[in-house]
Amino acid sequence: MFIQCSLLQGILRYVMEHNKHKAFELRKVIATTVMSDSETYTEAFLEMPNDAYCQWILNHEKWGGAIELSILSNYYGREIAAYDILTLRCDLYGQGKGYDERVMLIYDGLHYDALALAPFAGAPEGFDQTIFMVDKNGSIGIAATLAEKVVQEAQRNRRFTDIANFTLRCAVCQKGVVGQKEAIEHAKSTGHGNFQEYR
Repeated sequence: MFIQCSLLQGILRYVMEHNKHKAFELRKVIATTVMSDSETYTEAFLEMPNDAYCQWILNHEKWGGAIELSILSNYYGREIAAYDILTLRCDLYGQGKGYDERVMLIYDGLHYDALALAPFAGAPEGFDQTIFMVDKNGSIGIAATLAEKVVQEAQRNRRFTDIANFTLRCAVCQKGVVGQKEAIEHAKSTGHGNFQEYR
């Protein structure tokens, strides 16, 4: 039985070490990696100056994504499979690097959650399996099949946010916008930053 739990750096700490705490330590690992390699982590790549990115990722209210998953895959020496509910796509970080273990995450369009294999319903978290052995064919066997079923079920039940097409209403002026891009443009032009999703 697969379960989910939330917050990218905390989630990664959980799937890698069975520890949801000390997420700030992983933020420091990411910032140090980025700061020490300005040739790879350019302003164009990060979409902001290197030093600004390092400050940004150290803010506990900010969320990471592909850059951070790639860095943390290398840091732990494990593959990270990130399943996207909306597209059913699986992005595999660390693939081809000879790592013999994999952890799995599920992405709902806004947040990452851990995918963990529990031995039975209601089992304490200490019994969760979060690390899976990668065989010589690059597979983790039945665990991948079970994860795919969880992702497909989440998509069927629409447990995702399509940030490009969701509909929002500004709570300040009541203007309707579609997608994250329009919301950002509205916030920049008006200074309003309180939005509510509606259908």
